[in-house]
Amino acid sequence: QVQLVESGGGLVQAGGSLRLSCAASGRTFSSYVMGWFRQAPRKEREFVAAISWSGDSTYYADSVKGRFTISRDNAKNTVYLQMNSLKPEDTAVYYCAAKRTIVAVTTERTYDYWGQGTQVTVSS
Repeated sequence: QVQLVESGGGLVQAGGSLRLSCAASGRTFSSYVMGWFRQAPRKEREFVAAISWSGDSTYYADSVKGRFTISRDNAKNTVYLQMNSLKPEDTAVYYCAAKRTIVAVTTERTYDYWGQGTQVTVSS
């Protein structure tokens, strides 16, 4: 069982930056692929980024490529999402998620554990 707690959300102006953190419980954090998803008002939840167990491989949605960076610190049981050059369309609740396998990392239903989410609001 893995429990995930996101933090770092808030209100930022367009062009600004935020860093989200997701702290995981348990001693097996390094055995999980970690992902970030987001859900904007009246929209379905969508994939943002994912990172492999050791951090060697990362994956991004086209909409955030070049602006967002996912990273992890297995010693701290934490995954991060650095968000730069934020746009109003990045406004959403951001969720971190965990899964065992590297297959289909962009697919929401393949993740086993989810955090409660953190709100990110980007003003124009």
